[in-house]
Amino acid sequence: MRTTTPAVITVWGDFACWTKPECKVERLSYPVPTPSGIRGLLASIYSKPPEFYWQVKQIEVLTPIRFTTFKRNEVKKKLSYSKSNPAKSIIFIEDERTQRQSVVLKDVRYRITAEMVLRPDFGGTPQQLYNQFQRRVQRGQNFLQPSLGTREFPAYYEWGSTGEPPIQESIDLGLMLYDVFDLHQWKVGKKAEPSVSLYRASMEQGVIQVPPYDSPLVLKPGKGGTSC
Repeated sequence: MRTTTPAVITVWGDFACWTKPECKVERLSYPVPTPSGIRGLLASIYSKPPEFYWQVKQIEVLTPIRFTTFKRNEVKKKLSYSKSNPAKSIIFIEDERTQRQSVVLKDVRYRITAEMVLRPDFGGTPQQLYNQFQRRVQRGQNFLQPSLGTREFPAYYEWGSTGEPPIQESIDLGLMLYDVFDLHQWKVGKKAEPSVSLYRASMEQGVIQVPPYDSPLVLKPGKGGTSC
């Protein structure tokens, strides 16, 4: 397995919501980012699924963990278009509106260390990918606006470390979501089946070490692993 040199970026934002998978209606955030959430953030800046996938190695929490709560009006029905009966494609907001509560993080700042794991068919050099990612971060380029868990919470980012120390706090986070897809299956279509994986997360003095996806520490569907 070939990988690039680990890249380091600092990300921050006003709010973040790393939603727990069991909270489908009212959003409740983990106190720290999930590896899948950070992977999605990195992929929104630079992604070439046929060539590599992102592997998060370390997450450093740079600001105190603080929660806030608010309610929002949401629509509880998805819009779907029907050619045979266009009237069914109409949603009456007043009938479908509902109020839901969200428990999210505020004033977040993280330092992320991650590497690109090269797929077998990639014919270039790891340094090429690393340099391309570095240029995109430094220029502020992205495929879509990076977010902190949900699209309504934009993420801001810069290359490298700003030298800030992580918070001096340790937490046993227990079983935590690792990812929702098999990272080796890059052809994700509309009918792709989720493949939820978990790992036992812990934060030691503000630092979270993330095991590789192929590690036995990552529990996957239908596979054994180190007991959590």
